[in-house]
Amino acid sequence: MTDLKLMALDAEDVAIVSAHVQDGVFKTKDMAYQPRGRQFSLAINRFVWEEANKGGKSFERRRAAIVFKRVEAVRLSGINRNDAEEVNALLAIRFTPKGEGPDGTMELTLAGGKAVQLDVECIELQLCDIGGAWETTNRPEHSAS
Repeated sequence: MTDLKLMALDAEDVAIVSAHVQDGVFKTKDMAYQPRGRQFSLAINRFVWEEANKGGKSFERRRAAIVFKRVEAVRLSGINRNDAEEVNALLAIRFTPKGEGPDGTMELTLAGGKAVQLDVECIELQLCDIGGAWETTNRPEHSAS
């Protein structure tokens, strides 16, 4: 499999990136915000959904980076910034516009009612596989609520 590289510039693109990072896991220390560069980045171990539905008994995870650009502010909900080793599971990424302009809020919904909210000037994010892949026998499962 080749490395995944995606860019999102509108809400439809965000939905595609979100599907690729669903069930990705990361530690709190894997988040970084650079206010001067107006950039928020997140390194995750993403579950490779694009290969998971082909059958077989083993699955794959890959190290990936998500970079959000033009970020004006970051808010965390339910995340203990003092616990660098806390593991978080990413469920979805969604964009909510403010009014009619291109600015709005990018929300990363995490398991356990946690969230990361990014106030952005406009949608500009990238997803890129950055490291090796490894096999796992565990496929994420979601129970119906």
